[in-house]
Amino acid sequence: MPATRKDEISSILKEQIKAFDYDLEMKEIGVVVEVGDGIARVFGLQGAMSAEIVRFPNDVYGLVLNLEEESVGVALFGESERVQEGDEVRRTGRVLETVVGEELLGRVVDPLGRPRDGKGPIKTTKTRKAEIKAPGVVERLPVDTPLQTGLKAIDALTPIGRGQRELVIGDRRTGKTAIALDTIINQKDKGVACVYVTIAQKTSTIARVVDTLERHGALAHTIVVASEANDSTPMQYLAPYAGCAMAEYFTYAGKDAFIVYDDLTKHAVAYREMSLLLRRPPGREAYPGDIFYTHSRLLERAARLSDEHGGGSLTAFPIIETKAGDITSYIPTNVISITDGQIYLETDLFNQGFRPAINVGYSVSRVGGAAQTKAMKQIAGELRLELSQYRELAAFAEFSADLDEESKAQLARGDRLMEVLKQDRYAPMPVEDQVVSLYVAVQNHLADVEVSAVRRFEEEWLRFLHSEHEEILDDLRTRKELTDDIRATLDHAVAQFKERFGG
Repeated sequence: MPATRKDEISSILKEQIKAFDYDLEMKEIGVVVEVGDGIARVFGLQGAMSAEIVRFPNDVYGLVLNLEEESVGVALFGESERVQEGDEVRRTGRVLETVVGEELLGRVVDPLGRPRDGKGPIKTTKTRKAEIKAPGVVERLPVDTPLQTGLKAIDALTPIGRGQRELVIGDRRTGKTAIALDTIINQKDKGVACVYVTIAQKTSTIARVVDTLERHGALAHTIVVASEANDSTPMQYLAPYAGCAMAEYFTYAGKDAFIVYDDLTKHAVAYREMSLLLRRPPGREAYPGDIFYTHSRLLERAARLSDEHGGGSLTAFPIIETKAGDITSYIPTNVISITDGQIYLETDLFNQGFRPAINVGYSVSRVGGAAQTKAMKQIAGELRLELSQYRELAAFAEFSADLDEESKAQLARGDRLMEVLKQDRYAPMPVEDQVVSLYVAVQNHLADVEVSAVRRFEEEWLRFLHSEHEEILDDLRTRKELTDDIRATLDHAVAQFKERFGG
């Protein structure tokens, strides 16, 4: 072979060697050693991170929860029947995240942000980690801006502030969900983005919630994160964290957000199930030792941020279901200690027709008057005093048949106050309407109105003010204070109205 030919071949080989891409890419591949009940044990993923997403064959994904010496425990998002022993498992390098953005408003999605309402794909590429560290003390502002629920019993006696965590607690079928939905409906046209998270709820219940929100024009500013009763346990566990991430998108953009977790009792049960399957040591009532941390790291993410961090807020309504009114059991006491107060709903009150069935004695807001307008604070102070005296006297009256006239008058006045606190479902009231309704009760203008006619009196009184004295409501709306001249005008309007009212 001629020398020139050899040189030519050798130069070609040298060029090819230079151009050869010899970058090595190391991929960690694990093997499924055991699978069942939505949990897979995987050998060979030494570098896996906690809460990392891993991929199984047949497009099944899982969430790394247990990091052990020899293997990792993975919760499966798909059907465990599609995963077999010996299957390869690959890391994705991504920690659990969910889809976020304005585009989710008005939609029903699963915890991973996939549509569940049949309205087509959601056009957003924005994602956010499902779990983040809650903002620290320096990043927060005190809670002092009201978030109106539209319910007199709450806005007057257990006021909610933006950035607060207020627990809604009570037995099954006492109106917990109705309070949450009323609050969402009341945020219409107020610039508050709402997220409603259902955890292991029946499909029919979720459909009813969506229908209620749609009928009252509240779905447009709400994201419904639906985890159904027949979803896998990991999806039920993930739902509140994913919903929180969707709400935080608005909070960190400087807006106000409101989130409902319905309910954390079922979330605790889902977490217990996963933990036992992952062979974590059980503690009290078979819950794992970190059940308190599971809820505290979620609820601590509710905050009102300082202006340097955008000035947004996230207000949370966790819901807890009790059994036979027992608020001293494990999960209720845990969540009570994390939250800034609780709204306690009582079965007996509900059965007596007192709706919302709020026990004003057990219910409390640790933010208090800081989250009320001055007008509501003025009314609420008098109302609280009247109700505490009424409760004391009512308890005493059970054991005594003989009451003096003054005590009987006090009881009658208390009965009328309780009647005024009643409110229909899905009919939240503006704060100025609440103030004028409570004003007539606190100022004893109802003394000559029969208890059975109080609701009708209130309804017609509000209609009268809106038609003939709108200026009083405008004054309250702008000044947010019950001044002497507003009180005098109200007293005059009540006298005028009573001449027409036939009670």
